[in-house]
Amino acid sequence: MSTHAFDDPLVSHTSNGADPHSDRLSLPGPAELPHRPSGEVAAVVRLRQRLRQDLSEKLSERIRADESAGRAPMGGQQRRQMAQLILQDAAEAHARAELKNSADGGMLVGPEVEQRVITAVLDEVFGLGGLEPLLADPEIENININGCDRVFVRYADGRRARLAPVVGSDTEVVELIRDLAARSGVEERRFDRGSPIVNFQLPTGERVSAVMAVTARPSVSIRRHRFRNVTLAQLREMGTIDLALESFLAALVRARLNVLATGGTAIGKTTLLRALASAIPPWERLITIEDVFELGLGEDADAHPDVTAMQAREPNLEGVGEISLSDLVWQSLRMSPDRVIVGEVRGPEVIPMCNAMSMGNDGSMGTLHSSSSRGAFLKLAAYAVQGPERLPVEATNLLVASALHFVVHLDKPRDDPSKRVVSSIREVVDADDRQIVSNEVWRPGPDLRAVPGAPLRTETLDLLAAAGYDPDLAERRDGWWRP
Repeated sequence: MSTHAFDDPLVSHTSNGADPHSDRLSLPGPAELPHRPSGEVAAVVRLRQRLRQDLSEKLSERIRADESAGRAPMGGQQRRQMAQLILQDAAEAHARAELKNSADGGMLVGPEVEQRVITAVLDEVFGLGGLEPLLADPEIENININGCDRVFVRYADGRRARLAPVVGSDTEVVELIRDLAARSGVEERRFDRGSPIVNFQLPTGERVSAVMAVTARPSVSIRRHRFRNVTLAQLREMGTIDLALESFLAALVRARLNVLATGGTAIGKTTLLRALASAIPPWERLITIEDVFELGLGEDADAHPDVTAMQAREPNLEGVGEISLSDLVWQSLRMSPDRVIVGEVRGPEVIPMCNAMSMGNDGSMGTLHSSSSRGAFLKLAAYAVQGPERLPVEATNLLVASALHFVVHLDKPRDDPSKRVVSSIREVVDADDRQIVSNEVWRPGPDLRAVPGAPLRTETLDLLAAAGYDPDLAERRDGWWRP
């Protein structure tokens, strides 16, 4: 990103001299500002607004036209080249309008300033604007923006801080998210009063969720996955699991048992899913299904060379064209998968997911928001009843019990809430009317880290042992929870 997009007070409200760990902007004083002709600041503001408006409208029109015509979506470089042409035309049209209104205060800016504004708008739209300094800090895990001037972050060690604004107004917050949503992922995602909620992934892998119109001020939440490529051994080094659990979880994957990772919001379920997937042999074909791309298993062509990643699609302006997670799960069954991985189960896709797990795609995985490992079964039943099949609880429990083998639950240890640990693992045994019968084979210890619980069923233990699990590790209490 060009640094001069931020070093001119005529171009941007932000400053590249801002300390990302400070709650105040480092703005230039009067002696540092270059001399400007009277009215030029207002003229540049008008130019910038015109450029942003024209670029947003015309780029979106082209994307929709390509979609309607069935043309392949433009790549990042193509979009930037088209944006440059749009901005040049918009600048010329703006100059003609300013000349026409010269008697009423219209004013042309110099060619150098005009080009700087064009470059700044390009950098804002095709870079990450004022978010870049925050996203460049590897210690920041979460970014929450409640209106332009209320920016809060949470660091990896649990610290929270309020930082300087990333843009100058709420309108610019909306513009920034709209621009990012329009060019992130495989297709445009709208963000306006007609579509006031948007979720998408940034090119650098962060998940963005934003709302407007339904809140007093635009609100943005950015969730960063600090570990894009992670293994079970690395989870052990970080203290999420111990040696015995590493052996146990790796055996679950190698034995092709179906696993559901559960836990609260931002607890590390996606990271755990990536670590479990690291134990999948590289010759297996994986189909990943997500609302917003996050897993990124196909990014490592050595570990997972055969991956098809699918993302749900929102309806278009006419309200048609939606592709749900359920649709994608059903489609995955026709794509010769060895395993189906659902990034997050949060609705009626639970039924096709369980069908996928019980139709020969053993070793499939997913995640689910739940406050406990036992509570996961109630959530699954509640989601299943939302589907078009309207399955009763008894039928849902039979389906879940026939498909799911283990639930692995994450929590925060009592002695260090900044960490995440596996605290409970349940083996699904059977369904009994309105109940799922399960054994908590690893239960929360005094500090919520998992310790051996109920014994595994004999057939399960034999299966895991054949897949490399060493049950003696669970009996060695010395050095418990040490890497």
